[in-house]
Amino acid sequence: MPLPSPPRRPDPGHVPDERELREDLAAAYRLIALYGMTDLVFTHLSARVPGAGHRFLVNPYGLLFEEITASSLVLVDAEGEPAQETAWPVNPAGFVIHSAIHLGRASAQCVMHTHTLAGIAVAAQGQGILPLNQISMEFDGRVAYHDYEGVAADDNLSERERLVRDLGDMPCMVLRHHGLLTVGQTVAEAFYWMWYLEQACRIQLAAQQPGIPLPLPSRTTVERTRAQFGSGPTKGWLPWQALKRKLDREQPDYKQ
Repeated sequence: MPLPSPPRRPDPGHVPDERELREDLAAAYRLIALYGMTDLVFTHLSARVPGAGHRFLVNPYGLLFEEITASSLVLVDAEGEPAQETAWPVNPAGFVIHSAIHLGRASAQCVMHTHTLAGIAVAAQGQGILPLNQISMEFDGRVAYHDYEGVAADDNLSERERLVRDLGDMPCMVLRHHGLLTVGQTVAEAFYWMWYLEQACRIQLAAQQPGIPLPLPSRTTVERTRAQFGSGPTKGWLPWQALKRKLDREQPDYKQ
């Protein structure tokens, strides 16, 4: 197979149109499924549509993530109610967390929420993400925590305020006894954070399995390593191009 052409560097000021955003979000759904981070038809990935006010793209309720396509994504309002004709229902209760973050934080263009085995297991641990390895050190000071209050639904509207408050300006949040959440200015950035947050959780569980004491690096080392990763509006852009090429080869129907 010939090597692909190197991708052109991104324009940090680029604003995707709805079609581009649909394709990127559909790609994220497929990748979450491909890498074993789904919970059947539950949980959501959402993205704010530029120039459409408080309107967002989200999955139709009942489709597996591996079935999601760009055209099947549903445009919803801030309450999770469909803003377009659709034959599929939308789960407004499941959108509560997403609407809170989207409305409460302008930079949260994309919000991803998962219920994975590793994520929920670490969410049940009081100490949260430990700086056990190079991957997890990037999350030092970048992970917020939100205490469990029951199933997030409209019968607890005040939780929306606490979700936004607890997330603050962090790119990641552990929902205690629940799962993981990441946000990004782009789908690529939100996916980057989710991928590596999930890896940090999996590594932590694997390291804890033998039940032996786990030495931690010094604070100086952790802080230096964290700073070496960097940040910015193009975070996650390069691996995202490679991942979309993979989908273009193996699951090109995600763009339909």
